[in-house]
Amino acid sequence: MTARIAYDRHVWKEVAHLLANLPIALIGFVYVVLMVAVGAGLSVTVVGLPLLAAGLGGARRLGRAERARARALLGIRVEEPSPLPHRPGGGFFPWLWTVLKDSVAWRTVLYEFIRLPWGVLTFVVTLVGLVVLWPVLPYLVRVLSNADRAMVRGLLSPSDELERRIAELESDRGVVVDTAAADLRRIERDLHDGAQARLVALAMGLGLAKEKLLEDPQAAAAMVDEAHGEVKLALQELRDLARGIHPAVLTDRGLDAALSSVATRCTVPVTVTVDLPERPAEAIEGIAYFTASELLQNVSKHSRARRAAVDVWRAEDRLLIQVTDDGCGGARLDGGTGMAGLAERLGAVDGLFVLDSPPGGPTTVTAELPWRRRATFRPASRKRSGD
Repeated sequence: MTARIAYDRHVWKEVAHLLANLPIALIGFVYVVLMVAVGAGLSVTVVGLPLLAAGLGGARRLGRAERARARALLGIRVEEPSPLPHRPGGGFFPWLWTVLKDSVAWRTVLYEFIRLPWGVLTFVVTLVGLVVLWPVLPYLVRVLSNADRAMVRGLLSPSDELERRIAELESDRGVVVDTAAADLRRIERDLHDGAQARLVALAMGLGLAKEKLLEDPQAAAAMVDEAHGEVKLALQELRDLARGIHPAVLTDRGLDAALSSVATRCTVPVTVTVDLPERPAEAIEGIAYFTASELLQNVSKHSRARRAAVDVWRAEDRLLIQVTDDGCGGARLDGGTGMAGLAERLGAVDGLFVLDSPPGGPTTVTAELPWRRRATFRPASRKRSGD
């Protein structure tokens, strides 16, 4: 009774998989042996390595077919490896080297090579079980299928660490794109609602003043004076917007001066200490500035602190920013203070964001960025007119 109950559709799928092992393993074994033999034998010629690379590409396709068979008959989910990176215009030899060192293809070659004796064993044992050992066939099939599952997971699954890193980079790329799009929308909104609206009002006011210039000079003068005030406000809004995109003081004088300028606008006294042997790359410097600036804004808005400090230094190949305050603490990444957005931005450039803010304070935020040296450009010489 127990044996008959165990005969379900999963068992018959496993039986089909084990019986198909022999013909499929035979095809794979012949393919990889010929591929390696021909590629290695002709490696001293011009066509040897390209043939081996083409054979490794075929091995990848064999691995894809084996993973599909395992999903259909063994019920295991094995993720597909990421495709090989393709750089347009990279040339033939970089492509050849990328294919020849493809670990996924070589593990598939090993899988197909060792499958032939295993395919013979599973075919014979399953066939004998169907004819003679049918009462224990479900249990026998389950043992052999579990061994097959282990082989598929061990040799045909992608590299966990590499695939995890690729997934992280793809996610980070999405964060960067979303952040850039949000910044563009913010700039467009600020221009439309701020400076553009003021400039439109200014144009209308100057137009009315022009009409009244001869009829009512005093009213025209008052309207020109009002337009002058609108110009000042529009210029101030444009300066604030430009400072939010990339402050001029950061470009001209670096992090120390830029963060000191931000500290003067904070509602609490801030001590700024920047200890860098040289300036980092422009992109890293900009991210460091906006990170510290956002953290100081949080200090002003939420911390109820009496003092704060910003420390920036370099430790080997990392740039570290630490912002501390003696406020009430209790800050969280999901607290609506922009901390989560900062953490995502730092993660997008392979950085780290560590928040330590127990209730009652103090709060310490440490941001870590990769150190990249600033590129040096020599200005092109220009000929003066008349030379």
